Amino acid sequence: MVHVTRRGLAAAALFLPAAPAVLRAQTWPSGTIRIVAPFPPGGSVDALARLAQPGLEQRLGATVIIENRPGASGSVGANAVAKAPPDGNTWLFVFDTHAVNPSLIPNMPFDSLKDLVPVTLIGTAPMVLTAHPSQPYRTLADVIAASKRSPGSVAYGSIGNGSLGHLAMTQLGRRADVRFNHIPYRGGGPLINDAIGGHVPLAIASVAVLAPQLTAGTIRPLAQTGASRVATLPDVPTIAESGFAGFEANAWWAVFAPGGTPEPVIARFRRELVAVFSEERIRKQLAETQQISLALGEPAELRAFFQNQMETWGTVVRENNIRAD
Repeated sequence: MVHVTRRGLAAAALFLPAAPAVLRAQTWPSGTIRIVAPFPPGGSVDALARLAQPGLEQRLGATVIIENRPGASGSVGANAVAKAPPDGNTWLFVFDTHAVNPSLIPNMPFDSLKDLVPVTLIGTAPMVLTAHPSQPYRTLADVIAASKRSPGSVAYGSIGNGSLGHLAMTQLGRRADVRFNHIPYRGGGPLINDAIGGHVPLAIASVAVLAPQLTAGTIRPLAQTGASRVATLPDVPTIAESGFAGFEANAWWAVFAPGGTPEPVIARFRRELVAVFSEERIRKQLAETQQISLALGEPAELRAFFQNQMETWGTVVRENNIRAD
């Protein structure tokens, strides 16, 4: 007869909850993997997902599809992932609006901190404030001076109400004691079209979005929002250098999974994603064409970063009574 002590039963019980997760990790992936990009095709989130897709398929030995689920500043797609089964077959690629939405959108149908778990911060990139060549602005000081002469007369476009570009310009306006006229667009494509057409005098977006137009000279860079100048824009000063010490607002991209996704599965997906983005060709492409500084850290690092972004930009939303489109 085999005697099992209470202590032995208790010790065995400690391992039972982990067993299903370990088994799922050992058999994963076992089906088609879906990456949800909560923005239309052609944007930076969609581009990053599609850049990673072939390498992930090769490394995971599974079919990977990109599903565009745009709407409500990315929250429609994020909600779809939050409600998806936590089986490792659904992942969410997000943009910096993901940290703004909880403060911007009332009664969101999911909890950004509980219903989605962090996987990795892909990277960050500064934004650039630009002018159409027909405009008289050559520097940020020119823009602020014009705004002081005629409050609200200087218009700029961003990718939408509550976007990081909108919030950065709002924060800048408060520090400079001026009022800008914000024109929200529904994404980077429409904004770029009007910016290069001269239909909006100023535009702000990430370097990743504006890089082709900056290279072609169809828009003029005035200031960048990072802590330091990027290599491809060495002559364009930062906003901090332009009289606003400490000013910093970086676009960022990250990956999340449905809450409850087994940690071993998250670890495997993250490991393969890091390997893909670390390939020399892809790393060079992101650095040179989009000025994305790769991070690719652990989930805990993304959690801390995300909570900081929520607090920082949530404060700007509340203090300025900003509402979603």
